[in-house]
Amino acid sequence: MVGRLDEQKELNRLFDSRESEFVALYGRRRVGKTYLVREVFEGRFAFCHTGKSGVGLRGQLAHFRKSLEEWGGVCATAPKSWDEAFDRLKKVVAASREPKKVVFIDEMPWMDTPRSHCLSALESFWNEWASARKDVLLIVCGSAASWMVKNLFRNRGGLHNRVTARIALMPFTLSECEKYAAERGLAMSRDDIAECFMVFGGIPYYWRNLRPGASLAQNIDAMLFRQNAPMRGEFGELYKSLFGNSAAHEKVVAALAGKKSGMTRSEISEAVGDGMKGMLTDVLENLECSGFVGHSRMLGRRKRDTVFRLLDNFTLFHFRFLVNPPTSPRFWETTVLSPTRAAWRGLAFEGLCLQHVPQILNALGVSGVHAEAYAWRHIPDAECPIGAQIDLVIDRADGVVNVCEMKYTRDAYMIDSKAEKKLAEKLSVFSAVAKTRKAVHLTMVSAHGLLKNIHSSRVQSMVTLDDLFKA
Repeated sequence: MVGRLDEQKELNRLFDSRESEFVALYGRRRVGKTYLVREVFEGRFAFCHTGKSGVGLRGQLAHFRKSLEEWGGVCATAPKSWDEAFDRLKKVVAASREPKKVVFIDEMPWMDTPRSHCLSALESFWNEWASARKDVLLIVCGSAASWMVKNLFRNRGGLHNRVTARIALMPFTLSECEKYAAERGLAMSRDDIAECFMVFGGIPYYWRNLRPGASLAQNIDAMLFRQNAPMRGEFGELYKSLFGNSAAHEKVVAALAGKKSGMTRSEISEAVGDGMKGMLTDVLENLECSGFVGHSRMLGRRKRDTVFRLLDNFTLFHFRFLVNPPTSPRFWETTVLSPTRAAWRGLAFEGLCLQHVPQILNALGVSGVHAEAYAWRHIPDAECPIGAQIDLVIDRADGVVNVCEMKYTRDAYMIDSKAEKKLAEKLSVFSAVAKTRKAVHLTMVSAHGLLKNIHSSRVQSMVTLDDLFKA
């Protein structure tokens, strides 16, 4: 298995515990949650079950009956309620000969259909039976991270503080994608891996569909642009599987996809219209919990000035290229040098950098220094009539603020006189408005470094794509 070392260590620690343990494992769809659990505990399960998407209470219970029978239960009929289903589960688990009885319930949010009382049955199963034993490892898993947070972590009832371990499974980093590509026999340069990351993010399921022997462009065309491409409908399936009101969530990410610099909550509210009044807070929280959207405070501003940005690479790609998909089945192969691709690449590279801030800190040699990452922007006003926007500001405890400029070019980035003037203006506005007493350093994050010339001396530090690949 590539990566997931900390998660494997934690699961094995919980397996070796002398108490019963209740684990909540969550992460966005396709990130590898089920694969992780099955790899770690292969051959050691007492019971496994996966909820069924789009099925009501009766269908869920019938499906649960099949799992009970598969793991040794005798079920003449399907259970009539979740209380009955979990009572039958107790018998199956108690009969298991495994010394530690691993109970894995996957996609539980799908099981919790309206008025099904599934959550209260789980509560009784844990509080009244499993927690009283010493030999149960209960793992509840879900892609709907917002459901996991609301119903397990913030539960005000019988499951309050009952979860003994939380594991948030994150997408692969560039380093892990490189290892995964090598394991699957994909001959990819680091530029290929970076571009693939900008299309699919670090989602193992998507990378698994890449074919050895084909170029990256051929793979992207085959997966997304050819007739009957298998991932053409992935966007809709992804959001519908995670969010009950998927249309509202899609509306918010559509607004964010059109704003390179991100949006404040009030800006999002204005963009999506009055039809979402009363639900925007929940929608944003759901998107954040699932890893599609991230927020960062603006340096020196009030909390309400928090900026939300679209972080999900595939969602951004969808809105750039798949809303009105091209008719050419070789679109990606034949548009390498197009302005549209160049504009997307620049924006997507900024997102890639924001997902690798720890690697940027390490490249700057300050990974051991307390530092916080912010967004920053200034709207022209009477005090300063020039506007400016910075996607990444690193405020360090050692008296330095790094203003990061992120540029993706095929070769070393060259600062010309026009670019230098813009950088100087941006730094001047930042210093005047932010009023920081710290030293302001300009950091260039460029895929292939910086071409040294008479305009490049303003740059104090450099971070390259190779730096972002470091673990």
